[in-house]
Amino acid sequence: MGLPEKSQEVEYIFYMEGKYSMRKKMTSKVMSIALTAAMALSLAACSSGNDTSNTPAPADTTGSSDTATETAPADTTTEPVADATEPVEEVEPYTVYTDADGNPIDLGGMEIVVRDWWTDPEGDSYFRNNPQNEYEEARAEYVDWVEEKYNFKLVQKAISDWGSTPADFVDDVTSGGDGTNYVWIVRDSQEIAQAMATGLMYDLSKLDCLDFSEEFFTANKVHEQYTYKGGIYAMYGGLSEPRGGFYINKQILADANVDINDIYDAQKNGTWTWDMFLDILSQVQKDTDNDGTNDIWGVTGNTGGWGQMFAVSNGGEWVGNSADGYTYRLEDPETIEGMDFALKLLNEYYMPRPEGANWDYYKEEFLNGTVAFCEDGGMYAGRSDGELASAQFPVGYVMIPAGPSGSLVNIASNNPVVLPSYYDDETAWKVAFAWYVWNQAPAGYEDYNPFVGQARTGIFDERACDETIPMMSEPEHVVITYSGMIPGISGAADMGWFPYPGGDTSAAIEMCAESWKTFIDTANGK
Repeated sequence: MGLPEKSQEVEYIFYMEGKYSMRKKMTSKVMSIALTAAMALSLAACSSGNDTSNTPAPADTTGSSDTATETAPADTTTEPVADATEPVEEVEPYTVYTDADGNPIDLGGMEIVVRDWWTDPEGDSYFRNNPQNEYEEARAEYVDWVEEKYNFKLVQKAISDWGSTPADFVDDVTSGGDGTNYVWIVRDSQEIAQAMATGLMYDLSKLDCLDFSEEFFTANKVHEQYTYKGGIYAMYGGLSEPRGGFYINKQILADANVDINDIYDAQKNGTWTWDMFLDILSQVQKDTDNDGTNDIWGVTGNTGGWGQMFAVSNGGEWVGNSADGYTYRLEDPETIEGMDFALKLLNEYYMPRPEGANWDYYKEEFLNGTVAFCEDGGMYAGRSDGELASAQFPVGYVMIPAGPSGSLVNIASNNPVVLPSYYDDETAWKVAFAWYVWNQAPAGYEDYNPFVGQARTGIFDERACDETIPMMSEPEHVVITYSGMIPGISGAADMGWFPYPGGDTSAAIEMCAESWKTFIDTANGK
């Protein structure tokens, strides 16, 4: 969505049911007057941006051409100076979307609330009132511009909490809303999947202000996950959050003469595999005092979800999706092999839970320096505000190793953005348009990865920031899963805690196979 080359103009026309039209107009400055060399240098400085893409900056309107001409040294004039009163077209700093008459889209002062469960209740003050870096400063400036340009106000704030969000969404829609223009950020859950299947979400595919072939959407694939019977019921903007990697105690590796750079190099060239992982675990896990109990363990973490995580890293899945609907994949060879590998890790290299310890004891044990590798759901645990941020040893971070039939993957877990079905088409269009433009990148930051910025303030080493985090955000590594989209499949009741002590892959699958097939058939309308 960058601006076109200088002196070009591109227009795209969109129509919605013959009733509403929008023009996306990208303009560049047109200069028809010859300037002195000094004036040219002055304007060049004004038109330089944050990148090298030749994107023109806003025209400098603080002074007139007359003033600039008068201040230029007389002996630098090599061409006649044109009439300084000749008009110069002002350039917008961003793409401007216009209506059928060529005017910027006017949302009439609409006020919109994006509901989540984590943002300051005062409303997005995290970057507007207290920007922490240049990106957040640029974002604050962009948000001010976009709200003024299209005449709307948007705030994002916590109203529900994580647990109540699905029920709160259903209650809002079934009651017809409270008069607020809500954009809902929900979470993957069976309640939300059921809400989609029962018509409580607005079909976003009807809105021509959203182009789901754009990288803004394809980078995370949430719209694919929430595609149902030809409609699209959820979206997400921008890069996918890095999930499912392993934190590494680099000191333990060094003590075992294992070079973490070998892991990073293997990740970089695609050879970071299960076999390599097992070889390293066998080197770092040790009984240092020969008392029959390991003092250094290979791996720890929240094993809830490891069965699916390693199935996906081997090219398998629990539930798939095809043109004909959801598919049962729990007994695919790749899936079974991945679940067997998860069970092997638990049985041979996983630090057992100490007597009386809380369920999340693994975090403390990693921080205590007794475990080499820790998987804790995503990179957020290692940010400056994360639960592993107090580590007193150097920390690396790598992706889930690939199985023999798989590749390096980031199993996406992005929070879906949905609209309630009680909106009429015009209101839905306006709300979606406002959300879309509000969430675009500031000029010069189109390729900016905010997760890298977050990682740099945390415990991650340089190669994790420069290589692992960016790789996990690349669309080719992002994989979406569908088991959470099937009402009736309860992770905690059957497969959710696999692997577990004394577990058996075949027995675990046999326990839930027939019920899962029924749930999938029901979700497919059979």
